[in-house]
Amino acid sequence: MKNPSASILAILTAAFMLITSNAEAQRNPFDLPGLTKEKDTAESDQFDSSFGDSRDVVRTTFEPQRTTVPPGAVVPVAVIFDFKKDWHIWPQEGGIPEGTALFDGAHWTGIEGLDAENVSIASIQWPKTHTVKADVGDGLKDYAVFSEQAIAYVNIKIDGSAATGSTASITLSATFQACDDSTCLMPTFNDPPSKTITFNVDANASQELSQPPGSRSRSGNAPSPSTFDDWNSDRVRDTPLGQPVDPPSQVTDTPDTEASQENAPSETTFFGLSVPQTGGLFGAFILILLGIAGGFILNLTPCVLPIIPIKIMTLSQHAATPGRALTLGLWMAIGVFVFWVAIGLPVVFFASVTDPSRIFGIWWVTFGIGMLIGVMGLGIMGLFTLSLPQSAYMVNPKADTAWGSFLFGIMTAVLGLPCFGFVAGALFAGAATLPPIVTLLVFGSIGIGMGAPYLVLAAYPALVEKIPRTGPASELVKQVMGLLLIAAAAYFIGSGLITLVLEMPWMARQLHWWAIAIALVIAGLWLMIRTFQITKQVGPRIIWTIVAIIFAFVPTWYAIQVTAKAKVIWTELDSAVQSSTGYSTKVWTPFTPERFEAARAEGKVVVIDFTAEWCINCKALKAAYLDVDPVKSRLFGDDSVVAFTADNTSSNAPGWKFMRELGQTGVPLLAIWGPEDATTSPWKSTAYTASQVIDALNAAEAQ
Repeated sequence: MKNPSASILAILTAAFMLITSNAEAQRNPFDLPGLTKEKDTAESDQFDSSFGDSRDVVRTTFEPQRTTVPPGAVVPVAVIFDFKKDWHIWPQEGGIPEGTALFDGAHWTGIEGLDAENVSIASIQWPKTHTVKADVGDGLKDYAVFSEQAIAYVNIKIDGSAATGSTASITLSATFQACDDSTCLMPTFNDPPSKTITFNVDANASQELSQPPGSRSRSGNAPSPSTFDDWNSDRVRDTPLGQPVDPPSQVTDTPDTEASQENAPSETTFFGLSVPQTGGLFGAFILILLGIAGGFILNLTPCVLPIIPIKIMTLSQHAATPGRALTLGLWMAIGVFVFWVAIGLPVVFFASVTDPSRIFGIWWVTFGIGMLIGVMGLGIMGLFTLSLPQSAYMVNPKADTAWGSFLFGIMTAVLGLPCFGFVAGALFAGAATLPPIVTLLVFGSIGIGMGAPYLVLAAYPALVEKIPRTGPASELVKQVMGLLLIAAAAYFIGSGLITLVLEMPWMARQLHWWAIAIALVIAGLWLMIRTFQITKQVGPRIIWTIVAIIFAFVPTWYAIQVTAKAKVIWTELDSAVQSSTGYSTKVWTPFTPERFEAARAEGKVVVIDFTAEWCINCKALKAAYLDVDPVKSRLFGDDSVVAFTADNTSSNAPGWKFMRELGQTGVPLLAIWGPEDATTSPWKSTAYTASQVIDALNAAEAQ
């Protein structure tokens, strides 16, 4: 084989792209008003939280039509979904109108009642769907969604035996998944929006469920129909629980779910990448081809390639005839195939007992998978060597029987694990999201691709001489596989970190400190381990162990401190900063020209610390003087001082323009304005002490 790297790389890339996909686009976790591009103020106020799931773009409210009801009455509770612009959610399961496509990966909208006391859900009247056009991998199709503003009516049945003066309560929760034309956010399974509705039971209350006066308007501004105008009271009592009840504008028969699924395209996604219809011949053919190609490539790794001639020559020696050799080769290939199917069975079991998409939503699980794959990638590139126990290499079943050749094939696959065990690891993460039959198809195809050469060579032993020996080409295959693994590791690690930042937004600007801490912890551990291996002298062991502890402790302690501080700042800003001109007087507020002018207009003493992430001097000055007393108490002790951080990490940051207006060109820079100071004439310093800052604050406050 002459220079196989180009064709091998092309096949590897195709197989790798099946396993990985473009990382899901995520919203900026620091989407505070004024920190990013301008947006509608009303929408900003409405969607100003970061939950890390679909609640970031969908606000859910629960409104009962009334709370005083007679025993036995049915009263609707409006579950109102308000959407951020261009976002929508999938409808309820079974609520797809005829003529629209069914997306196999959709997480349907659902409403449940928990902790019910003296009440039950009689039925749910779902809102009218809207149609959007989207291409989720099978061409442009019409999909039914809830969008704009959608109101579902949950008809609550009050127990007829409930006594006057008692209460009846139920906790309603809504699960949904929000998508736009290119992105889907995590569903709300882990922490769905919910509310406990409590009704006062009064036998003298009116049975008539009319629209109460002063009911909420559908839109915050323009006049529009009232919340319960679409509620259909005529069909409430005759509708069983779970059957969708259509509003008057959409009185149609509910489509049959099974029939819709039969007519809709069968789509499978592999980490967000659409796979062709696996229920059809073409989709199965594509999966089989990719699996066979990947399995064949595994034979070219340095762990397996030298074994092939030995195994084939052994088979030929035990076979008296070509037909016998072909039979034994077939059993050997079956052994390789069975090994890979056995590898896939745990994945099938894992996917059957839990929802893998929820497991991968845990940041440290996805991050850990990425780290493991990355280590394997570095290993296969030669950074370290993985070896099986010597006992594994001593197992050598006789190949003169069908059973012996079968075990021969299994052992061939086992002995290759140091080189291609990463494939099983990567497939475990990806294939867990596929249906069981597709998972087994993927693993089985790899077994076919890896075992087929043994069958061919057993039939034509002379071809053994044509097999390339290990050398530069084989090493190139190994290195390319390692690089592809590192790319896969980057995908998983990045996905895990994105999830982490969405769950804990204050971590976004601290990740590099944790990376430094982890690297130095590993360095310290390695230093200690190698010291104990190199020398038995007590003195060097103690000295270098202390050095290792310092390596590990100092950066970890610093990372913990800056993360705790960042959490305090984030929490304060998240609650205090509600507009593009808002600021806090209790923590450092991110600088914008609008906030600066607002603080000046209110007669505040304004402090701006011009800094950057790459500026070590900036961080040292701030830690030594600004974030400790007595300066810290003066900055945040009362409401007369507003302290801003102008982060100039980016060359496009607004702080650079402001610094040029002040006649300054670099960081660090601290500037302090009194109420009467001109904008361009504050107190400025690039290297200050605590006493100088206190004096400048006193002079500014004296104005």
